[in-house]
Amino acid sequence: MQILQLDIQGTPQRWISKETAAVHYATDSVRWTVGDTCVTLRGGINAASGLQSRIDVHPIIALDGASKVNLFDYVPTLSNRKLWARDRHTCAYCASVFKAEQLTRDHIHPVSRGGRNIWSNVCACCKVCNAKKGAKLLHEAGMKLVYLPYVPSVYEDFILQNRHITADVMEWLSAKLPKNSRLV
Repeated sequence: MQILQLDIQGTPQRWISKETAAVHYATDSVRWTVGDTCVTLRGGINAASGLQSRIDVHPIIALDGASKVNLFDYVPTLSNRKLWARDRHTCAYCASVFKAEQLTRDHIHPVSRGGRNIWSNVCACCKVCNAKKGAKLLHEAGMKLVYLPYVPSVYEDFILQNRHITADVMEWLSAKLPKNSRLV
């Protein structure tokens, strides 16, 4: 289980373990939380009170301090797993849905012809379409995109990073997605 760490303003910063979240609770750096308790961590018995220590961890915690993620400058790292998820395992040329092992990363403007390996120039592509397109430009291959590539927002990237998001965290992140997001 991963806990979504936010800054004081509510900007996602990173996924953390429940143990790391417990350290933030123990050091009193958690300023606010979202969602019901998702796990309770139990510690030792206090010699004076006889009570067992416990920390209730919430699925989303906001910490004090300055943001490390700037919403305006944020560009997520590009990986095939996140690319397939962004494109919903759908080939950008034939619109068929494939398993991850049947997909390739296609550079719309080929790298060999000056294209870059960036979100706005890559798409999920089946092996048949990728072989047909090769190192050609779209008009040279007689192909068209069925959807346009885009750079995921910070909220989309946090969804793309984590395969096991709890329903309350997904609801919180989804509420902040751009209206044109394919993840909605």
